[in-house]
Amino acid sequence: MKEYDFVVIGSGIAGLSFALKAAKHGSVAVITKRKGSDTNTAWAQGGIACVTSDEDSFELHVRDTLEAGAGLCDEAVVRAIVTEGPKRIRELVELGLQFDEREISGHREPDLGKEGGHSKRRVLHVRDVTGKEIENTLLRELGRQSHVQLMENHMAVDLITAAKLGFAAEDRCLGVYVLDEKTGEVETIRSDRIVLASGGCGKVYLYTTNPDVATGDGVAMAWRAGVEISNMEFIQFHPTCLFHPLAKSFLISEAVRGEGGILRNNRGEDFMKRYDARGSLAPRDIVARASARAPSVCFWMSHTDRRNSFKSVSPIFTRHVCGLGSICRSRQFRWYPLRIINAVESKRT
Repeated sequence: MKEYDFVVIGSGIAGLSFALKAAKHGSVAVITKRKGSDTNTAWAQGGIACVTSDEDSFELHVRDTLEAGAGLCDEAVVRAIVTEGPKRIRELVELGLQFDEREISGHREPDLGKEGGHSKRRVLHVRDVTGKEIENTLLRELGRQSHVQLMENHMAVDLITAAKLGFAAEDRCLGVYVLDEKTGEVETIRSDRIVLASGGCGKVYLYTTNPDVATGDGVAMAWRAGVEISNMEFIQFHPTCLFHPLAKSFLISEAVRGEGGILRNNRGEDFMKRYDARGSLAPRDIVARASARAPSVCFWMSHTDRRNSFKSVSPIFTRHVCGLGSICRSRQFRWYPLRIINAVESKRT
């Protein structure tokens, strides 16, 4: 039996950030069922929304978030996340993450993007592979910690609780059973501090932009241990992705709409303006519901000087969309068929 001061289940931005802080106070095990970088975090394209510009403010960011949340947000939590955002960004920069910058009037400043629901440019990014760069930065720092063990290819099976062991004492978590996927052996890991940071369960749906690892393991373990589960109706989804019979569904970042991408129906109409004054830049839920009413939806992306921000998307398009190579070389995007993904459609499938 192995014993640690802290056990973190999940190796995305949440789990790794906690592990790095916990390492200052004791031994840490980070358990992940695939490679350390096989996370939702690594797939994130657009960036991180954070107030960094003099043209922006915490109040504007809070307002945008509450409006996009359609009355379902806890305002105290929203304010905490928004106001603490700049500090978290500084921590990532101190670890070596370099967000994209641009030169304005002889000085450098963050190259801020814009996404659906935001009234200002406030999205910090590293090209369109922000999540991957964050993941690599955190993993690199984790590797420098002498008190942290990254247990890759280890599947957390179940939490060990006093009640499950038949103890008469107060029920509490005592550790976790972990399957070593290479040897097939189940190991017992002892700890009084277990952190579940294992991500969502989007992959339980047939159509999703979530990676294969998003299977809700942590939620299931927490429920079996007696933890109260809430807000399960909120599923991570993206309203736009590539649909092609020969290609796996591929997320098209909201940042594409932020840089001028317009959703049109099969008649070429900018139909989103019927549902929201922000058009294609409306929040995800509005875009998803409106798109579900359209017989088919396509993307129109006219020339933009920020085309280099989407380099990771273009190889997928080039491989699977006829004639795209020459279109890209002329710096002009044309029509691309999209499969509109949303929680309602997924639940019906």
